[in-house]
Amino acid sequence: MARSVAVKKGVKPAKSPSKSSYVLDEQVGFILRQVWQRHSSIFSRDIGTNITPTQWAALSKLAETGACSQNQLGRLTAMDVATIKGVIDRLTARGLTETSQDPDDGRRLLVSLTRAGQQLAEKVAPSALAITRETLSPLDAREREMLMALLNKLR
Repeated sequence: MARSVAVKKGVKPAKSPSKSSYVLDEQVGFILRQVWQRHSSIFSRDIGTNITPTQWAALSKLAETGACSQNQLGRLTAMDVATIKGVIDRLTARGLTETSQDPDDGRRLLVSLTRAGQQLAEKVAPSALAITRETLSPLDAREREMLMALLNKLR
């Protein structure tokens, strides 16, 4: 059977789509990224653009645990050294966090919330809980519980 499209001399025709078993829409990373995009959109809508999800993670963890080293805070919030440093630098510049010398180890600095940081954490927490509820709203209670258990198992 003859081809209906003429091929220029020296130009290879485009390959037809592969019959590979890899389908992007079925990959866990792709699906998680789409869920994260949806969650981030809800976060931005409800919290606004004045605080990022990573900044909120640092603020909420400091509200939960109290003062700790920047390194420890990075571990507690799953941020690498460079990311947590940038987050704390921006929060400190906004007057939401501060550093002080560790009384037990003078070489270490502790990061803590300022009064304004504590007030913001208290103000935002109810919205953050509502964002989680909305993100998980397509699931029933049993599915939400199962999803959270499975996600925790993967980390």
